[in-house]
Amino acid sequence: MHEASTPPCGLPVALGLLAGVSLVQLLPVLPPLPASVAALVPAILLFAKGRRWRMAGSLLFGIAWACVVGQWVMQHRVAAVPAKIDAWVEGRVSGLPQREDDSTRFDFQVERGSPGVPVGQAIRLGWYQHPPDVQPGSRWRLPVRLKRPRGVLNAGGFDFEQNALAQRLAATGYVRDEFRARRLATGSGIDAWRDRLSRRIGQALTPERARFVQALAIGDTRGLSDDDWEVLRATGLTHQIAISGPHVGMVAGLGALLMSGLYRLFPSAGRRLPRPQAAGLGALALAFGYTALAGFALPTVRTLLMIAVVVLARWQRRAQSGAQAIALALVAVLLFDPLSVLAPGFWLSFLGVGWLLWCLPHGTEAGWFRSFIDAQGVAVLGLLPLTIWFFGQASVVGPLANLIGIPVIGLGVVPLSLLGLLVLPISPWAAKGLWMLAAGLMQGLWWCLERMAHWPWAVAWLPEPGLLALCLAGVAVFWLLLPRSIPGKTLALFLLLPLLWPRLDWPDAGEAKITVIDVGQGLSVLVQTQRHALLFDAGPHSPRGLDFGEAAVVPALRAAGLGNLDLLVVSHGDNDHAGGMAAVQRAFSPLPTLASEGWRAPNATPCRRGAHWRWDGVEFRFLHPPPDYPYLRNDSSCVLRVSTGGHAALIPGDIGHWVEHRLIHEQATFLPADLLLVPHHGSSTSSSFEFISAVAPRWAVFATGAGNRFGLPKSQVVASYRQAGAKVLDTATTGELAFAMSASGTRLLSARRRDRQRYWQGD
Repeated sequence: MHEASTPPCGLPVALGLLAGVSLVQLLPVLPPLPASVAALVPAILLFAKGRRWRMAGSLLFGIAWACVVGQWVMQHRVAAVPAKIDAWVEGRVSGLPQREDDSTRFDFQVERGSPGVPVGQAIRLGWYQHPPDVQPGSRWRLPVRLKRPRGVLNAGGFDFEQNALAQRLAATGYVRDEFRARRLATGSGIDAWRDRLSRRIGQALTPERARFVQALAIGDTRGLSDDDWEVLRATGLTHQIAISGPHVGMVAGLGALLMSGLYRLFPSAGRRLPRPQAAGLGALALAFGYTALAGFALPTVRTLLMIAVVVLARWQRRAQSGAQAIALALVAVLLFDPLSVLAPGFWLSFLGVGWLLWCLPHGTEAGWFRSFIDAQGVAVLGLLPLTIWFFGQASVVGPLANLIGIPVIGLGVVPLSLLGLLVLPISPWAAKGLWMLAAGLMQGLWWCLERMAHWPWAVAWLPEPGLLALCLAGVAVFWLLLPRSIPGKTLALFLLLPLLWPRLDWPDAGEAKITVIDVGQGLSVLVQTQRHALLFDAGPHSPRGLDFGEAAVVPALRAAGLGNLDLLVVSHGDNDHAGGMAAVQRAFSPLPTLASEGWRAPNATPCRRGAHWRWDGVEFRFLHPPPDYPYLRNDSSCVLRVSTGGHAALIPGDIGHWVEHRLIHEQATFLPADLLLVPHHGSSTSSSFEFISAVAPRWAVFATGAGNRFGLPKSQVVASYRQAGAKVLDTATTGELAFAMSASGTRLLSARRRDRQRYWQGD
């Protein structure tokens, strides 16, 4: 093929750009911004050298461009030192605020601020203690306390810092003094308009029926409960709720059909503008409007950009294959936002379209119903490896749920909801009727989905996969989707085994694996033997924030390949240890539970000094509290010792100096330990000199949250452990920690932040 006839943005160029951008997201540190900008020049020269060099040029350009954007975003975040800054900000509320009973969370676009504030950037704020009505689009002057985006880091868990980078969040924080806050202007703009529309839908329908219409009409998911999201995840329909990329594409198709219909009514219009170009214009117009209804959320903007690129190519009257169209769209999205690759939706949408273009017939001989069934099969199989990689689960009922849900939502609920918005200015009663029809359809579908989700085997939870398992599964899927005449399809199934049936890293007999789960300012420790698993504490559940039992502990247990727990121990009733208990009990029901005596823990029996048992050659023993001990909160903590082969780990909860002294005098022979979970997170009320000497730990682990308001661990406590010869680790800086204990000693297996360091995690 002649070089001039080769498209400059073909599939090789798109794949080279994608590879370069993706490689940067694996870097622990980015090169300096000037060096990244300078690297763009040779990349462009290499690309312009000719067709043979284009892929290499696009690869280098992808690396340099991703470094430039990543470095720019990181430099515009709030400073990491000091950990928190008190300041004032002036700006506009963006998006739709999330309102709770006594708090409101919202994104804020900073226009002005005191020194150190990221002016021109987005921050995420919480307003507690009876906040006022924070209207979308309103302008405020607020006293705030800000910090750099920071989250917990565990296997199988959500990486908030990565998500904050992708969303361009420069800081998180809260409003400090409600009496000094000033509203400068009431709500206006697109977000205020969306909020008014959401309220109109809410007034027309009951909250139970309105929530899905609000989500699908204007992207307002605030009415969806945690139970709703659980049903959607179990049935694999999360992508169908709220305005998403597929919905924008569907509305664009509707715009093209409407414009084509107008041309059939008025054929003379083709003399001024050909019908294909007009259809593209109609598609782009409706897609833009629907994206505005979603508040220009990044996933919808990406889809809008893809549609715009395809429409532009059609306006230039250039014939394009499906591969060329998707390559052009991929290049456009990566140039617009290289950080898109951090979002699972980017990969799922592009790969899903790619599989469909490659696998499905382009003619009409199969019929629409057969084509729809085939498309569902290709999507389920083709996206299975990525679904497991990103979410650690596979919906067994997903194919059936999608078969029913996609046409009901896409062809029924969404059009009726949008038609209601269109007729609202003319006839509110007609709009209400259309919304009632949409809600009725959704209620019927929801009845089916809830029953599918509650099937015992609706979801297959899978351990955290490795990169090699993902690659092998990708080869297997490619092989299975080849034409039927290709031999060896059965052999391809074996390549799926490392992903679907991985080898679990469980200890041998007489050994124990101890994992300290990162739950911020709290505690949760998993102890595994050859065939058993015990969880000590379940992390916090903030009434105004996350349930770490659900958001961190349960995903970490699933990622470890645990289908059940043998025992849950809750040291005492303080929220930072017991808050996540209910979430763990729901996920692993029925679950035997031991808790501190005197604390009325639901469905729990007391832990008592002297109780001991053996699992697979590993001994477990409680050292505190003794029988009939009064409940004294921290000092009533269950103290657990795990030992094997002459080595031990000690998990003492939040005990203080007085209990430490009692243990030294009554349980001295059981105190020496290689690994110590430092009592009370390193507070000065614990870790006396005598206790540290009696335990003599090799490893001292502090379970704390980064920049916690208690200032833990205290510097003098950390110094005491170091002076005693212990290696000090803190989950605030290491993330999840894993240790192996056997007859040969106790060794550190992994530290999540150290082993998987990324540039956005830097302090």
